[in-house]
Amino acid sequence: MGNNGIDMHTHSNYSDGDHTPDQLILKGKKSGLKIMAITDHDTLLGNQNITLSRKEKEGIIIIPGIELSAYSNSGRMHILGYDIDIYNETLNNKTIELKNKSLYSVIGLITQLKKDYNIVFKTEDIQRIINAVGNIGRPDLARLCIKYGYSSTINEAFDKYLQPAYQKTKNTNKGISYQECIDLINTAGGIAVLAHPNTLNLSDEKLETQIKNMIECGLRGIEVYHSNHTVEETKKYLLLAEKYNLLVSGGSDYHGPHTKPDIHLGTGKNNNLKIKQLTLLEHLQKRL
Repeated sequence: MGNNGIDMHTHSNYSDGDHTPDQLILKGKKSGLKIMAITDHDTLLGNQNITLSRKEKEGIIIIPGIELSAYSNSGRMHILGYDIDIYNETLNNKTIELKNKSLYSVIGLITQLKKDYNIVFKTEDIQRIINAVGNIGRPDLARLCIKYGYSSTINEAFDKYLQPAYQKTKNTNKGISYQECIDLINTAGGIAVLAHPNTLNLSDEKLETQIKNMIECGLRGIEVYHSNHTVEETKKYLLLAEKYNLLVSGGSDYHGPHTKPDIHLGTGKNNNLKIKQLTLLEHLQKRL
């Protein structure tokens, strides 16, 4: 992505990132970004709590976004919403509901961690997570695993404890359907884009069928460029975008140096983001 100056997939500390929205924007400017989208998981609070002055934001366009988690039989499905009305009542009400669901999911995971691994956290640490202003999730528990010495990195905590525990508890937290995710984004005036398709863990044929079904529900784009996409996957998703006339998007999925230390703002993993053209931005040009 480097010289393109674009990053359409970033997270603040209102979901599972390390930086405040203001810090994220200033870091984006320093990194040479000209256009950046803040796409926190299941919350709009990051976009609603930008306090930088117009002068401080000068030189960088911030596109309001969200990353909604959808229930999927295979892998993980996330749907990005771009250029949304961050004060849309329907979407905001749903994010409150989603936070409550996340809360129950986290409590279920804490119980499972104790049962399977005898991992116990202090009440005040659990309380701090529960009372957090933004969205809560597994990265919060991963940080506690590090704090208590059960693991040394976020990835290790996920691999050793959180992913196996999640597999046992995920049926109690099914999330919302992709149809509802797309409807919510469209209702808020946004553009729905399938995020990092490789996390769906589908065969090429099944992925194509999935995308066709999602287009019928109002999906308008696909994240072709992503830090965790191989060159082959990027080519495959670009062909799907062309075949089904989907808008092309791309971003690093930046969280920060503690949560995802190998992913850098604007450049991805080892400068692997090589964006050639984002038709999503061309589409948004009139609004920008």
